[in-house]
Amino acid sequence: MSLFDLTGKSAVVTGASSGLGVQFALALARQGADVALMARRVDKLEAVKKEVEALGVRCLAVPCDVTKTDELKNAVQQIEGSFGKVDILVNNAGTAGITAAEEQSDDEWKRIIDLNLNSVYYASREFGKGMIARKYGKIINIGSIHSSVAMTGLNLSGYCASKGGVLMLTKELANEWAKYNITVNAIGPAYFPSEMTGDFVDDPGFKQVLATYCPMKRAGRPGELDGALIYFASDASSYTTGQLLSVDGGWTAI
Repeated sequence: MSLFDLTGKSAVVTGASSGLGVQFALALARQGADVALMARRVDKLEAVKKEVEALGVRCLAVPCDVTKTDELKNAVQQIEGSFGKVDILVNNAGTAGITAAEEQSDDEWKRIIDLNLNSVYYASREFGKGMIARKYGKIINIGSIHSSVAMTGLNLSGYCASKGGVLMLTKELANEWAKYNITVNAIGPAYFPSEMTGDFVDDPGFKQVLATYCPMKRAGRPGELDGALIYFASDASSYTTGQLLSVDGGWTAI
């Protein structure tokens, strides 16, 4: 059991005010990690903080727009000042967009790339400085099945470009920072119920898409990403870096 024990570790989860970010924060806390929650919505962060603290670990709620480096630097200072260190970073903050490529505005493109890709680099860079100094770190980027495949019927040019970028950023940071004993990996979820997906996954038309493209013929369920997260966050993955683990019911296998 100690292989996956995170007692004594400190973790940061971006986009932790709702959806998968909440699930990730709770999964880390259940394994004993202290958790810092980062997002823009203060009221929602405080509610999640109570859930995390109920599991017997320390928790910080840190309001932060991860696309702004000055706010990120302040967050790093606050979290490291409280916890003493950051061992685990989960880059989860993200957004979607389904506008046809020929109709997509510059502003929408930039919004998607900025939150889904640029913020992953910014947060990794700022928290990575402390990891480099301490010669230890676990960075887990939340990619997507669309890090490697597109999908008929959905207009995802910005989203696919950003998540494909997350995959290659993961590989390059893994390459650059292996010498510092920092592993950098990514999780590639298929479709899971969340605030961002809304009622989309329950739509009858999308259920037909699942039946066609997903061997398990269903969306993901709460908790089905926890195993991948804890593997990458723990010392069980000490020789695993630069990888994308697709948790997708077999979607990318066909």
